[in-house]
Amino acid sequence: MKIYNLIGYLIILLYVLACMYFAPAHLGPWMGLLVGSIYFIACWFLGGLYLADILHLGIAHRSLDYKEWFMKSVTVVNNTFGLYVDPIAWVNRHRLHHIHADHPGDPNKLDGDGFWRTLYLCLLPYRCQENVANDPILKSRVFRIVAHPLFAVIAQAFSFYLLWKLVGDLKFAVVMWLGMRIFAAWVNMIQNYWTHTRAFGYRRYHDEEDNAMNIGEWLPVTATFSACLQNNHHHYPGLLRLSHHKSEYDFGFITVKIMKALGLVEATARGASVPPDVPLAALEDRKSVV
Repeated sequence: MKIYNLIGYLIILLYVLACMYFAPAHLGPWMGLLVGSIYFIACWFLGGLYLADILHLGIAHRSLDYKEWFMKSVTVVNNTFGLYVDPIAWVNRHRLHHIHADHPGDPNKLDGDGFWRTLYLCLLPYRCQENVANDPILKSRVFRIVAHPLFAVIAQAFSFYLLWKLVGDLKFAVVMWLGMRIFAAWVNMIQNYWTHTRAFGYRRYHDEEDNAMNIGEWLPVTATFSACLQNNHHHYPGLLRLSHHKSEYDFGFITVKIMKALGLVEATARGASVPPDVPLAALEDRKSVV
């Protein structure tokens, strides 16, 4: 088993055991596990929808055109109750990452940064040298409020307090709250370290200007909403589908298709255009629904 998979499954296992062990008496271990699982899945899914689908493909790369009310709603709900991520800073960092991938100016990781340095950068990334996040949606009142440092502090304090009151036990709330954030750090490391270190994964496109790799196993792809298919994505960052072959599992694309069916999103011309060297006849082999 690859080290990134081992660490991911180990984090989940320890989270499960901790939820059962620290479950308060009024819940018991099995109900504690159920409550912990609901919290874990809710935070993971909402965070993935917000980061991978909306901020990443919807705003940073303009591959998808979402309903504005939907983008704002997910942004507020995720950052108030789930894992806080400054939307304006994230879009700016991600665009700079693509401009300077693995080279000076990349705020995520430089070529020589190892595991521990990249883990440190998940908390305190390199300073951005320019601002390339000037989209109208990012200048809206909702996004500016959510991006304010005071909102970040209040929202995370409120999310922890609400979790504590809902489960009725401080230790149990700490276990769930911190456990979810440890898993989020692993997700971040999948995207910033393991898929940007050539010793891991595989390359469909042999671009020499970056170290982007594809990691295609079930857990990383599901956890990152397919953002671990970095070699594909860096080769064609505008394409809304991160899998470039029918053999590649693509959880993120599945979520986009569901949102399309619900009338929440449409593909942009940039996102729907399949380049000639991508081995896909269309966005979906049978019939494109985007």
